[in-house]
Amino acid sequence: MIRVIAAAVLVASPFVGALAGEGSYLPIPSGRFASALNYEDAPGKQPVAAYSMMRTPVTNAEYLAFVKANPKWQRGRAPTVMAEKRYLSHWVGPLELGDTAKPDQPVVQVSWFAADAYCAAQGARLPTWTEWEYAAAADETRRDARSDRIWRERILRWYSRPSNTALPRAGLQPANVYRVQDLHGLVWEWTEDFSSMLMDADNRNQGDADNARFCGAGALSMNDRDNYAVLMRVAMLSSLSAEATTANLGFRCVKDTP
Repeated sequence: MIRVIAAAVLVASPFVGALAGEGSYLPIPSGRFASALNYEDAPGKQPVAAYSMMRTPVTNAEYLAFVKANPKWQRGRAPTVMAEKRYLSHWVGPLELGDTAKPDQPVVQVSWFAADAYCAAQGARLPTWTEWEYAAAADETRRDARSDRIWRERILRWYSRPSNTALPRAGLQPANVYRVQDLHGLVWEWTEDFSSMLMDADNRNQGDADNARFCGAGALSMNDRDNYAVLMRVAMLSSLSAEATTANLGFRCVKDTP
């Protein structure tokens, strides 16, 4: 696969077996936001419309309910072009979690396609990068804590933890000012437009109708190059293809505000 990473290279849920309900979504108010990414076609602060975001990432229990209801997304049935062979490989079986996938841990080893399908099944969608970054800029008391060196260092301490240790359960991190949890300190998360941070010939050649999603921000640069945590997130997402899965990458969904 030919992949050109632009300047980004600089860069306690009970096991109830149910999908996340309406109560799991929290309102994120509209605002104007200066992304750490410098999109040439959208400089400066950009308006962000109001939306609702899941309080925590999707858990193994929630995802298990999804694959039971949607057998085509069970391990062994999902097409390999949409979910590579490591898809849900930490589960004991296609419909059994086991000791390495606790019900209240965030689900990982899921591809972008699978995450997108999960959200669509709820009448939701994956957050855009801007929506995710907008919510993730908040700490417990401020809507934008990104200039706080101590807050940045707290996030970076998570990145320094070994990636081969067991994941904590979802919902342990302090809630931010929107009452959303685990945007930092638990897992990386897919975004709807993760590929807009790179130019990917493979994706375009596979016939995706929305070419702009993959190349709209090919000339990416950083507005805030001191924010190493953002640089790491961009580099991580930019290195992936949509069928890829990893042991530390999960997702959450958002809904548009009517």
